[in-house]
Amino acid sequence: MIAFVSGTVAALAPDAAVVEVGGVGMAVQCTPNTLSTLRLGQPAKLATSLVVREDSLTLYGFVDDDERQVFELLQTASGVGPRLAQAMLAVHTPDALRRAVSTSDEKALVAVPGIGKKGAQKLLLELRDRLGEPIGAPAVGTAVTSGWRDQLHAALIGLGYATREADEAVSAVAPQAEAAGGPPQVGQLLKAALQTLNRAR
Repeated sequence: MIAFVSGTVAALAPDAAVVEVGGVGMAVQCTPNTLSTLRLGQPAKLATSLVVREDSLTLYGFVDDDERQVFELLQTASGVGPRLAQAMLAVHTPDALRRAVSTSDEKALVAVPGIGKKGAQKLLLELRDRLGEPIGAPAVGTAVTSGWRDQLHAALIGLGYATREADEAVSAVAPQAEAAGGPPQVGQLLKAALQTLNRAR
């Protein structure tokens, strides 16, 4: 198993990064939260999880070992593959997921794209004894949902956009975020922001 990759960030995309390791570019699938910590041309170290399928080898990258561990634990639940596990971590921090499961917070799981009410109920039952208790102090909302503007802005800067362009893109998608009626989906907002920037260029 590839436990981590460490090297220079060679490229950034809305859902992935390329880290140069010993002259080899390693493509790593990441959440917007993880991508927002990376900068082009700068050194980076990502905890990773390699998902092996018959027709593919996919490397997923995380800010730290805790996030990777939660990613792997989520997949022990029936019906949860790497994509859904990553979507859950794109919306909630590891601690927020632990808190949601330990308090049977169905709404928190339904906020994740791809999880309906029945699916959330099933996940709460299956994950209750697997994720463990929250490590940090209880927070109002999660770092991901409460600070979507900062997170989106940081992700755009990390992708190489100027501060002014990032400001304008965040403002452009703000109505979409506020109209969602629930916690904003940072991944979807990032895609929408990139579309507005591409139209502007």
